[in-house]
Amino acid sequence: MGNGAQALIRTLADAGIELCFTNPGTSEMHFVAALDGEPRVRAVLTLFEGVATGAADGYARMAGKPAATLLHLGCGLGNGLANLHNARRAQVPLLNLVGDHATFHTRYDAQLQSDIETVARNVSPGFVRTARSTATLCVDAVEALAAAQAHPPQVATLIVPADVSWGEGGEPSAPPERQAPAAIASDTLDAIAEVVRSGAPTAFLLGGQALREPALLDAARIAARRGVKLYAEVFPTRMQRGAGMPAVERIAYLAEMAGVQLAPYRHLVLVQAKSPVSFFGYPGKPSDLVPQGCAVHVLATPAQDAAAGLAALARLLDAQHTPPVLQAPLRPARPRGALTAPKLCKALGHLLPEDAILIDEAITSGLMLGVMTQGAPRHDLLTLTGGAIGQALPNAVGAALACPRRRVVALVGDGAAMYTIQALWTLARERLDVTVIICNNASYSVLNVELDRVGTQGAGPKARAQLELAGAPLDFARLAQGMGVHALRVDSAEDLCKALEYAFSQAGPHLIDARIPEALAGTRRKLLPWLLRSLPHLPAPVARGLKRKLAP
Repeated sequence: MGNGAQALIRTLADAGIELCFTNPGTSEMHFVAALDGEPRVRAVLTLFEGVATGAADGYARMAGKPAATLLHLGCGLGNGLANLHNARRAQVPLLNLVGDHATFHTRYDAQLQSDIETVARNVSPGFVRTARSTATLCVDAVEALAAAQAHPPQVATLIVPADVSWGEGGEPSAPPERQAPAAIASDTLDAIAEVVRSGAPTAFLLGGQALREPALLDAARIAARRGVKLYAEVFPTRMQRGAGMPAVERIAYLAEMAGVQLAPYRHLVLVQAKSPVSFFGYPGKPSDLVPQGCAVHVLATPAQDAAAGLAALARLLDAQHTPPVLQAPLRPARPRGALTAPKLCKALGHLLPEDAILIDEAITSGLMLGVMTQGAPRHDLLTLTGGAIGQALPNAVGAALACPRRRVVALVGDGAAMYTIQALWTLARERLDVTVIICNNASYSVLNVELDRVGTQGAGPKARAQLELAGAPLDFARLAQGMGVHALRVDSAEDLCKALEYAFSQAGPHLIDARIPEALAGTRRKLLPWLLRSLPHLPAPVARGLKRKLAP
């Protein structure tokens, strides 16, 4: 028998936990010491808790199983909340281990004392527990892992007081049994099949496992056989796409454009997806994006087996042998001239490596990313599931550790990058094959767009200054070099392509500081609110054409 920490880490290893992203403090020292005795668990240090939590999210998206985080008290957990929010929205399995003061010490209300359980419930509503004894610690850990790997997966948080960790007599516990997702009832399948057979305009909205093989292929077979339209969630957790995969259009971020996409349909079938709503509430605009007269049906909830459900539905609709329509290989031409956001996306589509993992947090600079990469070699796309910026760089850390033989490309806005810039140090320390492209337009450009959309009047220089990054230019190449990452700055399409070719041919992390103008600025930004207001009143072909031009 060893102490609680030693038993805990053996329990985690026995359950298949291979990675722990750490930012430890005094209360976690016995767990840190126990790492040396368990070769099956790799510990990865991060310099900020938001990097640890975002990395665990990226790892789970690609590995399909949880990593652990090791965080210091309530303050450390609080520092990681934004990316835990994204992980919760992504519905990925993740285990937080949060150290706490020794149980006998809490009555003294020391400076770092806080209510950790209350902090944790914001992102771990399904499982938060404080271990009460060394004897029961590993049982608690197994139950936390079972909760994390439930259907749907979730963030589970186990709080470990220091004396529970150092206490003698810890006994490892057997791994939890994995549960299968719930089956879809036959009457649900029959009802959805009847909707599709009706011939009324029908769209499927896919999320979760429905955007992965083989579920995606079965959805495409149904679409080819029965004429339904396939859409993906605005921000999918993980979407397999590119040449040889079905081309699935994502619902637009801007509510008015989503309305154009959904307007033709009388039935919307949800497959592990949430019924679409506006990202924010706006004066005089609907929050529910389902058009009037469109009925919403649920084929599979996040707790159900979407892959089995789509396969069964394909059989009911006599589509199981229908060839799905697949995206043909198609790369855009090599861009030239002064660098812009569309040219940046074009360069990536032209050069994206085979089997890459593409992480998109480009915000407005990525408006053309989908169309420019849809015919690129097959790849996985990870997106900003919860909308809390600062996800891409940590996700890249976790994705690269989950898939060490695949090239990871993180496209991130300059403002978003600064939230978790410490991730660059971890990329360097772990020598990860990640190429980071910073869309450096010196602005929170999306907020400038939103300032106009929410109906504010007379926004002056003081207001605009809160949304701009100019005045103290951010030099990401120097920041990256200062943390051990090879980096350079580019402002032409030719230089960007050369930088990408070099980065994709060399091992280790690389950063490209791409100096670009705002994608939505000047006259285009001023016209955007007017265009968005006009969309519902325009002829459908005109509205669809405008939508494709602005955000294809």
